[in-house]
Amino acid sequence: MIKHLFFDLDNTIFDFSIAERIALDGALREVGVIPTEEMIADYIRINNEHWRALERGEVTRDYVAYHRFRELFDKYSPAASEVAAEDSYARRLGDRHYYIDGAEELIRSLCGKYHLYIISNGTKSIQDRRIDSAGIRDLFDGIFISQEIGYEKPSAEFFAAAFREIADFHRDEALVIGDSLTSDIKGGMNAGVRTVWYNPSGAVAPPDITPDYEIKELRELPELLSEMP
Repeated sequence: MIKHLFFDLDNTIFDFSIAERIALDGALREVGVIPTEEMIADYIRINNEHWRALERGEVTRDYVAYHRFRELFDKYSPAASEVAAEDSYARRLGDRHYYIDGAEELIRSLCGKYHLYIISNGTKSIQDRRIDSAGIRDLFDGIFISQEIGYEKPSAEFFAAAFREIADFHRDEALVIGDSLTSDIKGGMNAGVRTVWYNPSGAVAPPDITPDYEIKELRELPELLSEMP
């Protein structure tokens, strides 16, 4: 029987894609760079590549934060400061939250029926501000952020550290819900717990990462939970 639900935060509960574009647009303009759609698309690609490298343990968090802007500016605006851009971006990103459709209603409906947790690789100061601005901190029994834990998803160590904080925890009673195959689903696999892939775009998983369940809309989760042994 499932008792513990571990939710990824970005693009599972909060719509990071919207927040990212708004924060990026403002940060670039603040450092004197006029953003274009091509530039934003390049940043998103660069950023995603850097985060995948972080998940694999190949780079540090600080490297990701500043080098993604340096790589972008080397192509579009060499004189722009990556430090100023990152500082502005981080400040703006933490200022607001935007929900994935149905996410707030889902969390509130599950609270009290299950033990809820947040699992995130995001920057702690930014995630804390967004969680507090959304007013959902009290809905969760635990909030586990990799920067604080000392390990990144999808490492088994990240999940082991989180599990140690939960009294009377059993892995067969846990479920990881997230949008990222490489972070959330692979992480759940590494941790030996069941996973639900939130896959609104209908993407195809590679053969080496296999979620136990898949949903296209968050509203599908309660019925799925009711059917699980």
